[in-house]
Amino acid sequence: MGEARSMIALFSLVIFLQIIVLAHRATAETNTEFIFQGFKVNQSKLQLEEDATITPNGLLRLTNRNSDRAGTAFYNKPVRLLDNNSTVRSFSTSFVFVIIPSSSNNGGFGFTFTLSPTPNRPDAETAQYLGLLNEDDDGDPDNHVFAVEFDTVQGYKDSTDRIGNHIGLNFNSLSSHVQEPVAYYDKEGHKEDFQLTSGEPIQVFMDYHGRTRTLTITVYPTRLGSKPTTPLISQKVPKLLEIVQEEMFVGFTAATGDKSSAHYVMGWSFSTGPVPAATLNLTDLPPPPRNTAKKRGLNKEIISLVVSLTTVITIMLVLLFILMMYKRRLQEEVLEDWELDHPHRFRYKDLYAATDGFKDNRIIGTGGFGTVYKGIITTTSSSSPSSDEIAVKKITPNSIQGVREFVAEIESLGRLRHKNLVNLQGWCKHGNDLLLIYDYIPNGSLDSLLYSKPRLCGAVLTWDARFQIAKGIASGLLYLHEEWEKIVIHRDVKPSNVLIDDQMNPRLGDFGLARLYERGSLSHTTVVVGTIGYMAPELTRNGNSSSASDVFAFGVVLLEIVSGRKPTDSGSFFLADWVMEMHASGQVLRAVDSRLGSGYDEEEARLALVVGLLCCHPKRGSRPAMRMVLRYLNGDEGVPEVEVYSHSSSRYSLPSDLKEC
Repeated sequence: MGEARSMIALFSLVIFLQIIVLAHRATAETNTEFIFQGFKVNQSKLQLEEDATITPNGLLRLTNRNSDRAGTAFYNKPVRLLDNNSTVRSFSTSFVFVIIPSSSNNGGFGFTFTLSPTPNRPDAETAQYLGLLNEDDDGDPDNHVFAVEFDTVQGYKDSTDRIGNHIGLNFNSLSSHVQEPVAYYDKEGHKEDFQLTSGEPIQVFMDYHGRTRTLTITVYPTRLGSKPTTPLISQKVPKLLEIVQEEMFVGFTAATGDKSSAHYVMGWSFSTGPVPAATLNLTDLPPPPRNTAKKRGLNKEIISLVVSLTTVITIMLVLLFILMMYKRRLQEEVLEDWELDHPHRFRYKDLYAATDGFKDNRIIGTGGFGTVYKGIITTTSSSSPSSDEIAVKKITPNSIQGVREFVAEIESLGRLRHKNLVNLQGWCKHGNDLLLIYDYIPNGSLDSLLYSKPRLCGAVLTWDARFQIAKGIASGLLYLHEEWEKIVIHRDVKPSNVLIDDQMNPRLGDFGLARLYERGSLSHTTVVVGTIGYMAPELTRNGNSSSASDVFAFGVVLLEIVSGRKPTDSGSFFLADWVMEMHASGQVLRAVDSRLGSGYDEEEARLALVVGLLCCHPKRGSRPAMRMVLRYLNGDEGVPEVEVYSHSSSRYSLPSDLKEC
């Protein structure tokens, strides 16, 4: 009897294992994985159309630099991307590309990574249609096309994108559902922009997570050596389910028009299912093409020079005139129209002397688009000369976003005056150098006082100082939102943008993303800007910034001041939800920074945490205005009850150090 039972059990185990193996094989058969370390080998696995070709050294060239051309390259086998008609499967891809423009200041139009129901795009047009769609079918839901565009000129039907150089997510249309200027995040979390048409190799990582419907895209020059930890785009794309059919083809399209570039792919890997695409070995890829972009006007200059040699007198007069104008320009810079409205301008030579020639030992900070130097400038009055400490921010040369921030800061902060705002003394424009001059703030940023200083010397910011700083930031925001002649939306409130003076008073600064509005008007901004962790939920949906989105960011900063914790981490932790959980359980004071010990006022801490939760409410209309926030913090108004909310469906667990309390 016992032997019979053993045989039955053994037989059942064998059947069970066979079922597991068959299920694994079925899943594996539906997955697609491939890698091209260059395209010299396995060329038959690609279907090339129109101008697309494989070069002798193994590069995939989608287009050359001829005008009005298109090229497509698709993997020749369809990829299964739909499970049970209800879920788009996870997939990932990585590729390295190079774009060589026709001249140093003229390139276009770009290329796409595409999911398509067919392995070619026979009716697609050139130029702005990128070899993907045409004028008649653009926007047609029957296209079933999803594309990530790498656009190097002005966006399709987008008057706001005058320069191009962006990445867009396109669903059945060339109008981007989401678009971001091309950039990467450095190790300090600063956003650094760069040009697609630089002629250098650029790597892309693209991952779609089927369960969460989230697409992440990271793009950066390969010279950086390692992949940035923060993606440029992390976006839920539920519309992908409307696009994807059971089987799709994956590949690239590119086009030129009256502007032209050569588009190359050096290597490509792709995978469906949970296993990410294979890693490309950059050293095994074929060498990038030479950047032979021609500088415009060189031949005309040579011809002009030859012609000018016919008359010695003419040459001498022209040279003399140019020399005189050049000397005059060195001594007296020409003002542009926008500069006339902001006359508080410093001389470059004074700033050069004040910073000892912008030496490295004068650097006191580095931002996303510039470096800040400490300077000592001498002013001469009728009585006697005096020396003042200043901070000089030097904008990174050739940074498009940096120029925008330079102008925005002058137009906004240049006219604001409040004890809790950084004072912009003036500005300077000298050739390609753009400089902003501020009061020197000795104690650095709030971010450094909360995190860096305690790590270096153990000195923890006291509770009284924290509460004073919180109220000062609120006072500065109240001035921006309600008390100045216009409404000012800061759009980037965070501890690193709050400087602390020698009296421990906060000064809100960095107005490079700020926007000014006439009272009674509404914000129509649709470009998502800000810093992850401090952005209100509505910003990620429609990009519309408002005073309420500033209130949300202030709420996160207030919770950060009390708890001494960053708003997010590498996992699913979000500070406001974490504090809300403790508030809902009646233990909100457990969120207070443990480094304070018992050295804090419990009532003030409880008040600050509750006000922070009110400000972080996911519903824009449920957040208080800054005037009420300041009245709450000053004890002039009773704080209403906070309804329990969460910014996500998941629950957050307490950090290990608090669990042990």
